Amino acid sequence: MTKTIGEIAKLAGVAKSTVSRYLNGGSVSAKTKLKIETVITETGYVPNTFARSLKAKKTNIIGTIVPRLNSFATAQTLIGIDEELKDSEYQLLISNTSQDLNREIDSIYSLANQKVAGLILLATKVTERHLDALNKVNIPVILVGQQSEECYSLIHDDEHAGFEIGKYVIGQGHSNIVYLGVSEEDIAVGVKRKKGFKRATYDAKCAVHFAETDFDLKEAMKKFDYLYETYKPTIIVCATDNIALGILKAAQLKGLKVPDDLSITGFGGYDITEITHPSITTVQYYYKEAGLTAAKNIIKLINNEEIHKLTMSKTELVIRESVDKIR
Repeated sequence: MTKTIGEIAKLAGVAKSTVSRYLNGGSVSAKTKLKIETVITETGYVPNTFARSLKAKKTNIIGTIVPRLNSFATAQTLIGIDEELKDSEYQLLISNTSQDLNREIDSIYSLANQKVAGLILLATKVTERHLDALNKVNIPVILVGQQSEECYSLIHDDEHAGFEIGKYVIGQGHSNIVYLGVSEEDIAVGVKRKKGFKRATYDAKCAVHFAETDFDLKEAMKKFDYLYETYKPTIIVCATDNIALGILKAAQLKGLKVPDDLSITGFGGYDITEITHPSITTVQYYYKEAGLTAAKNIIKLINNEEIHKLTMSKTELVIRESVDKIR
């Protein structure tokens, strides 16, 4: 059995790139198309596991674009998506972009060229380039984690989560606070969580110092000495659990006792925050459930069923050991 595009091209008397273009739904003349199809039929050639659906008007493949794979939130969301798609007899095709915006845009076009039935996009931000690409590919799309009025979106209630953490911190008597966030280019994590926290602490008699890091644990550790020496906070509120883990590690390396010398909180509800010493007070996000819902919604859109433009995933404050009460 012929197993390579090169062999198909040789038998059909065309270039390898022409066969590749045909298999990916590109423009090929009727005469050339007939030659390639004849050879494929005669040889029983199957280019990959998706070959039968590449040329179909409707496939059972759902493309999912993720910003990074080394993330608890991403992994849990993908588990939820995969479970629901499997139960509904759809296939999951994942494209990782390593937080590269250009790769994210390219992935939209690439997956569309592979004739996916729909797209689930776990975007860190939604730009005009995203919206332009999504409009051009013209297939059902669900955004997860970010919101756009032009797209169906599933978001976590980040502003409420920030508000709940803020209320709790103030209720514990903390009045000298560092809020360690991320870039406001990320609307959900960088803007909405901080907005909720600001709203909760606005009328309180306290000093709140705002700083930024990125999502990397080691980068948060590097920020610690400056923040602690400059502001002498009683608590550092971290925009993600990963950041909180970095701050916890840095504080302990400095010889500080958490929460006696410094309190710490996070957002996310990562499994590891329950087994650290001390365990970390955080806001639980239900990522797997969000993935299940996103998969259900994209299938409904594919089948021309109505869904809400915006779906909100719940959050829950989880109080553990990492916050001291100031007396």
